[in-house]
Amino acid sequence: MHPWTLLLALLPALVVAQDDGTINGPTSSASAAGYSCDPNTCKLPTCNCASTSPPGGLSPSEVPQFIVFTADDAVQSYTLDAVNQFLAQRKNPNGCQPKMTYFTSLNYTNYTLVTDWYVAGNEIADHTMTHVGSPPADEINGNLIALNALAGIPMEAIKGFRAPYLNYTPETLQLLKQAEFTYDSSSSASIPVTDPGTDAYWPYTLDNGMANDCLAVEGLCKGQPKLPGFWEIPMYAYFDDRGVNGPHLMDPWLDTANGASTVNDTATLVYMKNTFTAHYTGNRQPIGLYTHPIHVSKTYPGVVVSQSTIDMINAFLDWAQEQQNVWIVSNEQLLAWVQNPVPVSQLGNLDALKCLTPQVEATLQICNGIPQNEAGLLSHCDFPDFPFYTCYGCPSVEPTPENPNPPQQVPTGQNARYRLPANCSTPFWDPIAGDCICTSSTCAFTDDSRPIGVSRTGLTRVAFGTHPDFVVDMYSRMVPI
Repeated sequence: MHPWTLLLALLPALVVAQDDGTINGPTSSASAAGYSCDPNTCKLPTCNCASTSPPGGLSPSEVPQFIVFTADDAVQSYTLDAVNQFLAQRKNPNGCQPKMTYFTSLNYTNYTLVTDWYVAGNEIADHTMTHVGSPPADEINGNLIALNALAGIPMEAIKGFRAPYLNYTPETLQLLKQAEFTYDSSSSASIPVTDPGTDAYWPYTLDNGMANDCLAVEGLCKGQPKLPGFWEIPMYAYFDDRGVNGPHLMDPWLDTANGASTVNDTATLVYMKNTFTAHYTGNRQPIGLYTHPIHVSKTYPGVVVSQSTIDMINAFLDWAQEQQNVWIVSNEQLLAWVQNPVPVSQLGNLDALKCLTPQVEATLQICNGIPQNEAGLLSHCDFPDFPFYTCYGCPSVEPTPENPNPPQQVPTGQNARYRLPANCSTPFWDPIAGDCICTSSTCAFTDDSRPIGVSRTGLTRVAFGTHPDFVVDMYSRMVPI
């Protein structure tokens, strides 16, 4: 048994999911937005106007239908089990297992699982350190530093942010821009795509301000805040029979449908399919499954989840994947396509959608985020509030926003673990030996994706790729305090 599976029994009873992400009606309107953008001057890949039309001038028939899969809060074995019951058995049209975005807050998080999840190809993003809405700078900075120091996530790879409770302000967005994040995904698209006034925009940059949440967040819209090159990826709601008055955003399976008093999985599946169809037969704006995994966990003590609900979510994904050109993706993958929009016949050439496996000898004992290589090499950090495992050395005290990277406690007869350097990438770095098993020009990844096209055949397969350098300074992208 992998040692981190023991953590479940050690977690305190106060660990609960955060019930955020509920909306009750429209959060914006065209008049409140006061939004204006000139597509002749705002051009990809660095600028994109808020628009319901596909980017790059593509027609909807040339556009993939993206389903963005995200999870929020702590990363533990039970949360990954919850995600895997929906994704592990699936393949995208190129034969790759879908990837997702995990907006990670660090209380009760097992750092080794963060490392493993990232090395497996998933996106790790920022959800503040202790799950606070309208976060101060140290909450954002603390997450960056701790994820880098204790999970070995390159700071350059942490591109996205979601505000806890979706509670953000213009100042939050400004802090993220200053810290060199690529995108935020906290705003709601709360009007159906079939409504002429829909706010279901494709991801856009804030060169001309926000166009979502203008009725909900003070100080947004009417051209503010202007943050050139910083992206907003709206969260797209589902709608029941009440239309604009029946939105469902995060964990829609927890909501009652159509004004009923009890949850009905059959009714939920109907409105999820209907909303998907409206996107798919329209301008193919992305749609999302935004989850708090604890609500669908079958392995966390004390949480009772309906098997009917699990089956319903899988039935929705089964049905969606029966449609042509449907892809389950992370926010990072979605944004890579938006910045470089290509028709579905060329998706096989988009590196972000490929399944690239780091080539590391299976018998090598190296603490690198690949379970077969790191077995037996993890350190157990036995803190009373939330114990965790890491391969980067236990801190002497629990990390906090004020002290996110405490000095290591080094056991007698051992050496301190080494932090990820700028000239190596996570799967090739051994923090015990302080050794990179390759250079950036020789780190090999096997591409297991299959050729795709209109008929899913006929495109050239790329066999190997090289991993880019992660050249960042630990404190160079911190939010000013």
